[in-house]
Amino acid sequence: MKKSDFYYDLPEELIAQTPLEKRDTSRLMVLDKKTGQVQHKHFYDIIDYLQEGDCLVINDTKVIPARLYGQKTGTGGAVEVLLLKDLGDSRWECIVYPGRRLKEGANITFGDGRLTATIDKVLETGNRIISFRYEGIFLEILEELGEMPLPHYIKEHLSDPDRYQTVYCREPGSAAAPTAGLHFTPELMERIREKGVVFAPVTLHVGLGTFRPVKEEEITDHVMHSEQYFITPQSAEIINQARQSGHRVIAVGTTSCRTLETVTDENHVTHPGEGNTDIFIYPGYTFKGLDALITNFHLPESTLVMLVSALAGRENILNAYRQAVEEKYRFFSFGDAMFIC
Repeated sequence: MKKSDFYYDLPEELIAQTPLEKRDTSRLMVLDKKTGQVQHKHFYDIIDYLQEGDCLVINDTKVIPARLYGQKTGTGGAVEVLLLKDLGDSRWECIVYPGRRLKEGANITFGDGRLTATIDKVLETGNRIISFRYEGIFLEILEELGEMPLPHYIKEHLSDPDRYQTVYCREPGSAAAPTAGLHFTPELMERIREKGVVFAPVTLHVGLGTFRPVKEEEITDHVMHSEQYFITPQSAEIINQARQSGHRVIAVGTTSCRTLETVTDENHVTHPGEGNTDIFIYPGYTFKGLDALITNFHLPESTLVMLVSALAGRENILNAYRQAVEEKYRFFSFGDAMFIC
């Protein structure tokens, strides 16, 4: 299967640059994965497509202000560091700019010395392992010195950083938001609960690898990034009870989907635990953990378009995306939503 099989033409003006004033007023395309039939709604209409006993699996990760600007010690040269993965003991895997200046042993200072760092290792990917030194609580220092790591295709300044967080975020650690969840409001979630739908939180800390383009023409040659996940016994039990009682398990976002498919076995039993997943889902994959998916509209030829094509069929997805372009839906992180059911 070729990368070009997942291409669609997207006018640049349809890439959403800012969030809507009200989260749940974004548009919602409802796609029947069996027939390919499409309906055009608003996100607050999602409640009409949910049934009593359904389980919504949400990713409660919280985006950290992972972009830091500093100076290289000795030269004073400007440096940008993007935190990707917490390795423990104040060590992080990071992306750095400009990479050619930051070799092993280089030192960096941020915020007039409030935070300092040393490049421990240069990885084959070009990423760096960096040790940080500071006094106090690291996440508080990040709140003071860091910036939200918006995707490269968003050029506008985000005036309210909370709009790049879900209303149910809880566990800090992501370099990008699980964007399908950005459409929910507390009020909409309460109405959904009143309908008898249950929520099961899982955690997958989103890395920027989620935006990494597929460079290989044969998609099976693509190497997926690894991301850290956690699922509690309580959430696993909620998911299993819904499934065993004949109700649907619906993932909110591709990150929840990838977590579910990692921790659910061939007998459709979801297990608690933690670890790292590099699962790559593309057409031909047999889903074990979910029945339906709430998601945004994804980049052409991306692993995320391949994932939704695995669930709904490539032709159905490409046809739905063509309609979304014709109807001028808003695309990507701050864009509109799709419910594949």
